[in-house]
Amino acid sequence: MAAPEGPLVVGVDSSTQSTKALVVDAATGTVIARGQAPHQVGDGPGRARESDPEQWWSALCEALAQCGPAAREAAALSVGGQQHGLVTLDAAGRPVRPAMLWNDVRSAPQRDRLVAELGGPKAWAERVGSVPAASFTITKWAWLCENEPAAARKTTAVRLPHDYLTERLTGRGTTDRGDASGTGWWSGASASAAGSYDIELLDHVGLSPAALPEVLAPGEAAGTVRDGLAGLPLAPGAVVAAGTGDNMAAALGLGLRPGQPVLSLGTSGTVYAVSRRRPAEPTGTVAGFADARGDWLPLACTLNCTLAVDRITALLGLDREAVEPGGELALLPFLDGERTPYLPYASGLLNGLRHDTTGGQVLQAAYDGAVFALLQALDLVLDSDADPQAPILLIGGGAKGVAWRETVRRLSGRPVVVPGASELVALGAAAQAAGVLLGEDAASVARRWSTTDGPAYEAVERDDATLERLASTLHGAGALLGGE
Repeated sequence: MAAPEGPLVVGVDSSTQSTKALVVDAATGTVIARGQAPHQVGDGPGRARESDPEQWWSALCEALAQCGPAAREAAALSVGGQQHGLVTLDAAGRPVRPAMLWNDVRSAPQRDRLVAELGGPKAWAERVGSVPAASFTITKWAWLCENEPAAARKTTAVRLPHDYLTERLTGRGTTDRGDASGTGWWSGASASAAGSYDIELLDHVGLSPAALPEVLAPGEAAGTVRDGLAGLPLAPGAVVAAGTGDNMAAALGLGLRPGQPVLSLGTSGTVYAVSRRRPAEPTGTVAGFADARGDWLPLACTLNCTLAVDRITALLGLDREAVEPGGELALLPFLDGERTPYLPYASGLLNGLRHDTTGGQVLQAAYDGAVFALLQALDLVLDSDADPQAPILLIGGGAKGVAWRETVRRLSGRPVVVPGASELVALGAAAQAAGVLLGEDAASVARRWSTTDGPAYEAVERDDATLERLASTLHGAGALLGGE
């Protein structure tokens, strides 16, 4: 491999299932080395999804070790992490209990109570930009206070997953506006570029502002790598950027400009776009997140995406690509409850099964239902003046699948581009690290790296019949899907 043209930077993606690390040439975006280490996710009683934060640190060290000498040569690093997770630390900085993850939705009753107590959905959207879902950090903290009061009392610091790793690296408790905007207690309405915590909301849920990390302004560094961190193959003194949430990091990795729609197909499905205007969508379909640069990232997220469809393939004993057209099926694969639409107690629903229905048609219906839930939110995510024919940037693990791609084309009626760059969360974190190191805008760095180059597919006629069938099924079964 040719010698790098610029300094080396590290981008980290600490996701639900694993930690990935990329060592990247800051000048060209060339990936010099990569590593990956798995996480264990525990399924507790009810709808619990938890992980021990200590394993995230161990996985980070292992992933960096796999990068070899290049990791120690890196001059800067940034961590992108799964959003919304509740990390509770004691006075010694140790986890009080396993972290409640983004897809842990057992706090739905606390979510409903908080929304009602503080003015309803519209008031929440205007106040913090989003109507909190059961995945948001504030609802998890309320659940902890009600169900594990001893753990809540022992907690002296509350962090998000990326905050936890950044603090282990630097010794300083920090976060960024992007990830903070998914907590439910941060507001971007202030004049400060970093935004601010809503003290009244924190008081309402019994959490001291002193327990929360400092919110850094866009482009500000969190610190440097501390000396004496055993097992960490990074050079002490390397710059550590603020880091951000996984969706915000992916937006950086794509170098997004306002109005470009992104559809991400992973464990969760997301659709988002950068906006110049602060969102305040009152139904809760769209989360009014901040991005990591100073703009906004309105986003809709579904809980059931690739894993839900993979479960259907396993039940049918079919390959993922074994879809067949035809039939009049409607399948809503809400296997883990759902966030968009907000149906936390839902289960999957299949309608229209006939004697001549094939397994391949059932599988295609599963793809249709998963994509339908995302496309329903697309018009709300995009600003009213956005180009209705702008290509959808299709990312995530599912973007590699023909069935996923063709379903998006058929149900959206838009062109689709599949960026060739992989590991966009880690790549976006690397762009953020490069931006801090070089004094540049992180999205501009990613555009210089040409991260959106990839195969382009023309628009096809939109399948309105399938969209109408799914919309009718969802509307007609609303009471059934919303029940426990």
